[in-house]
Amino acid sequence: MTFSWADEVRDLAKQRNAVILAHNYQVPEVQAVADHVGDSLGLSRVAAAVDAEVIVFCGVHFMAETAKILSYDKTVLIPDEKAGCSLAETINAEQLRAWKAEHPGAAVVSYVNTTAAVKAETDICCTSSNAVEVVASIPEDQDILFCPDQFLGAHVQRLTGRKNMHIWMGECHVHAGINGADLKERVMAEPEAELFIHPECGCATSALYLASSGVVPAERTKILSTSGMVTAAEQTKAKKVLVATETGMIHQLQKANPLVIFEPVNRAAVCKYMKMITPEKLLNSLRTMTDEVTVPRDIADKARLSVERMIEIGTPSRTAE
Repeated sequence: MTFSWADEVRDLAKQRNAVILAHNYQVPEVQAVADHVGDSLGLSRVAAAVDAEVIVFCGVHFMAETAKILSYDKTVLIPDEKAGCSLAETINAEQLRAWKAEHPGAAVVSYVNTTAAVKAETDICCTSSNAVEVVASIPEDQDILFCPDQFLGAHVQRLTGRKNMHIWMGECHVHAGINGADLKERVMAEPEAELFIHPECGCATSALYLASSGVVPAERTKILSTSGMVTAAEQTKAKKVLVATETGMIHQLQKANPLVIFEPVNRAAVCKYMKMITPEKLLNSLRTMTDEVTVPRDIADKARLSVERMIEIGTPSRTAE
């Protein structure tokens, strides 16, 4: 994109007293013009603390909803209201209420990749970067209902050793598509490369098996959130890193360490919803103040409690992600 496009976006944002937030999976042009780029947890914290009157959220709908929940009196825009999330759609509030009825007294931990209505039925939310800490904060003798991502849930259960976790069988279609076969093929072809793997991936279990069986050195296999990947990219001494997550992450990793080659395990791992936010739509959103994200007040008030509890959890351990 030309400088004039980015300049107009920044001028409009200043006129509107707006802050632009962009998820790591957004297209590079949108990431480049944003005031803040990060994962769900980092952007949630920004949304809660920012002084701007308008929040323009370049991500998917549940993220913009979360920003609205935390900053209810601010105007929250998403450049395309149809930018949804296949994972968030795997559970709704009615299903969660029925699940809770089957397990009275259980604590509900919901991944932030859920709708506001589901968050309103949740005790505490989590992201991939603090899910372990969130689960560890719950008394060991209390059952946990973890939703909706089965792969993240399995990863957290492995790290915490919790036997009383019940895991919803949802998945992100993009991450689920990065499978063990793809991973093994790439590892065999690139034996010296490091592996950065998002815990939502269907290959996360395969990666741990490959590491334990010696196919991949365990010290070069890292299960990481997107923010954890950026930190690891800054610190790595490897010449090449294979990345198992949505391909938009490569842009931030290359910025973090231009001397390293970062390649996706699966080049087809592209979230069509994340890529719906184009530079043109961002510019139009600021020009016309659309599409505005709204959440009913009663839902927002209930959901805010679970999100604020998530934000209160301390800085996650990067080695545990």
